[in-house]
Amino acid sequence: MRVTRYDSELARPSVVAIGVFDGVHRGHQQLIRRVVERAREWECVSSVVTFDPHPGAVVSPNGGPELLATLDQRLESFAQLGVDQVRVIDFTRDIAGQSAEEFVDEVLVTQLGARGVVVGDDAHFGRGREGNLELLRRLGGLRGFDVESAGAIGEEQRFSSSLVRDLLRDGEVAEAAHVLGRPFILRGLVAHGDARGRQIGFPTANLETQVRQALPQLGIYAGLSKVGEEWIASAISVGTRPQFYDGARPLVESHLIDYRGDLYDTEMDVAFLARLRAEARFSSLDALVEQMGRDVDDARRIAENFGSRSPDLLG
Repeated sequence: MRVTRYDSELARPSVVAIGVFDGVHRGHQQLIRRVVERAREWECVSSVVTFDPHPGAVVSPNGGPELLATLDQRLESFAQLGVDQVRVIDFTRDIAGQSAEEFVDEVLVTQLGARGVVVGDDAHFGRGREGNLELLRRLGGLRGFDVESAGAIGEEQRFSSSLVRDLLRDGEVAEAAHVLGRPFILRGLVAHGDARGRQIGFPTANLETQVRQALPQLGIYAGLSKVGEEWIASAISVGTRPQFYDGARPLVESHLIDYRGDLYDTEMDVAFLARLRAEARFSSLDALVEQMGRDVDDARRIAENFGSRSPDLLG
């Protein structure tokens, strides 16, 4: 898959999907699969136009929503879905001020030679989110490209990135996985910590995530950690370690069960399968260690039940 931030490197003609696609949930997946399918029918290039940073981080004084995925994770998901090329637009205030018609002419028509565009029925783009499905269809008729709505994807509730964030805030990682089509995965750098876990017999990899990265509700989780190409059963803590500190910022610490090795300064993915319990302060260090032993047993069982499936494969 070709990835570019420069229009001169783009192949034409294209069938195009437009959006941030944060998390690349099941609704996004259906839309992008339709782009790939239509491009093959028309012997075109399947293209995704996405934005970095998230537009909300540029236009909102509060920095926009917490992110469900890094740009690299989004690009990997696009590749898994069979996309030929991705145009990453550096989202700036100048871009935010561009009219919807200017965006269509510059990006869709000139850069990508769009023959078709597939969007969700609630799509918005351009200055003040003025661009919508109706405007896109009108411009498509004038500029010579077809516009197709992928419709709303969901069951009782629409699949959306906002829904995933809400589920994560409630600690409902299994329900979030249903919307995503795979477990929620955090990616970060394994940083040096204070070795508290090692001292009590449960060494952890401390994951340093992006500032605006979404985190599940504080608590203990069963999951998997990726080392190289292997996923390893893990007990994961998202919390402030109340046994040792008071009011510290949330940390993501993964105990890789039965793993021995040095992970410092390497990038690692952590997948959340199920919530085990809330974070708690125990009456003694021995009580904490005893509970951590039970957490590890539960995490091992849940990971084994998950089986040989790869959590980074899309549903």
